[in-house]
Amino acid sequence: MAGRDDWRVWLIRAGRGFGKTRAGAEWVSAVARARPDARIALVGATMDDVRQVMVEGHSGLIAVVRGHESFVWLRGEGEFRFASGARAFAYSADVPDSLRGPEHHAAWADEIAKWRRGEAAWDNLMLGLRIGDRPQVLVTTTPRPTRLMRRVMALPDCVETRGRTHDNPHLDAGWVAQMEDLYGGTRLGRQELEGEMIDELVGALWSRAGLEARRVRAMPVASKRVVVGVDPPAGGEGDGGDACGIVAVARGTDDFAYVLEDASVAGLSPEGWARAVADCVARHRADRVIAEKNQGGAMVESVLRAADKVMPLTLVHAARGKVARAEPVAALYESGRAWHVGGFPELEDELCGLVVGGGYEGPGRSPDRADALVWAMTALMLTPAGDARIRMLG
Repeated sequence: MAGRDDWRVWLIRAGRGFGKTRAGAEWVSAVARARPDARIALVGATMDDVRQVMVEGHSGLIAVVRGHESFVWLRGEGEFRFASGARAFAYSADVPDSLRGPEHHAAWADEIAKWRRGEAAWDNLMLGLRIGDRPQVLVTTTPRPTRLMRRVMALPDCVETRGRTHDNPHLDAGWVAQMEDLYGGTRLGRQELEGEMIDELVGALWSRAGLEARRVRAMPVASKRVVVGVDPPAGGEGDGGDACGIVAVARGTDDFAYVLEDASVAGLSPEGWARAVADCVARHRADRVIAEKNQGGAMVESVLRAADKVMPLTLVHAARGKVARAEPVAALYESGRAWHVGGFPELEDELCGLVVGGGYEGPGRSPDRADALVWAMTALMLTPAGDARIRMLG
């Protein structure tokens, strides 16, 4: 909370296992000790969630309170009585009207991204949060792009704490490593382990679900050819300009395309990003580098040649906009001919920010990684074999 105490809503948005439940239970316990007359709302997605996770769970209220103070848990009535005299009451977000009428000093709302009738439950909760000088609500949740999540995150008096699964040092290291191996870089992993809010844009060329469906853990066939696409940065070193997009793509013996690496870099001098390109070429034994020359002209070739004088280099000029160039490549994904070997979060965020018939609405000011991928895919999959000049679409 960065030392602030003037908040009305404290949002802990984090991955699974971060310690959200323990934080919620500790906070409620502290409120109860500080204010003996407190009436506290405990709101979960269902009544079972409140009972089994927020109160009776391994990190719930009973685990926090037991051992240093007495308490009474009236499970059937959904009431928790603290030694101080404070009381907490269980509510299900599935029954929003149960929150219509009761008044509270404080509230703990858990996993609001799971609330099926979330907005109605939230509105009734907030309307009843009106006892005392500064009523407050703690929200603990793994994020999902729901309307309620967006509303809470946009509140002017909301402070936010972010966290990831591997931030908790008390978790079993083997389990964390296994989860990272299984889900690292995927949409599910970014949401459930990293605590990221993953949004979808209407009309985007790529969707999150579509990219997940085109992900493999390893390239299933041998490679026939590898191309590294390069989108050089427009700005100079350390000026806060664009990244240098560097993406390696292979064409397999099955004639499908496989993204091997996003080696993009930012904030480097021309010599620095040119060396990153040369290193990527060496790692993947690339057959060719396709680099856009719009922003740098002869400079692009000179710095790349300085990094590797025998680099198999083709310079291309972009006659059409980034979205128009990307549309045929997106069609490769739709037809099942393009795959990602592993996860590439920053690259995939940019792909999902390219909108049909429009512009770029993704992170950053320019889709440099996505553009590098488009150049590589175009060379490998959309250019007649043997044409080293690269026939540009449009």
